[in-house]
Amino acid sequence: MKRKDFIFIALTSPFSGVLRAQNSEQKYPNILSAKIAARGKDTFDFDVMVSSVYDTPKRYADAFKVSDKDGKLLGERVLFHDHQTEQPFTRDLYGVKIPPGIKRVVIQGRDQKHGYGGATIEVALPGR
Repeated sequence: MKRKDFIFIALTSPFSGVLRAQNSEQKYPNILSAKIAARGKDTFDFDVMVSSVYDTPKRYADAFKVSDKDGKLLGERVLFHDHQTEQPFTRDLYGVKIPPGIKRVVIQGRDQKHGYGGATIEVALPGR
């Protein structure tokens, strides 16, 4: 019988709280990642991955937003139902108009009960 060697790598990130939240009350959904594509002049499409461990029909991640670094809202995707059987899940927000001077945006999730919060990501806009 041959021995196989395995390497275990533990990663620490702002998203590690997603796993721990199963044993405690998590107030907000976490944004895990985003893919951004330039659609046209000053218009961008976003595919955003959200994690919400408390996701039930009674309480779930009900939106995410794209803002500039100063907090000015640039676009928002409202989610009208839970994603209990699909965790984490990815949803799109297309056609977001972003002024030419903005090179990076912040994406944040919203909880029905507590509002916006949780792990955010800051991403560079392609072509800027």
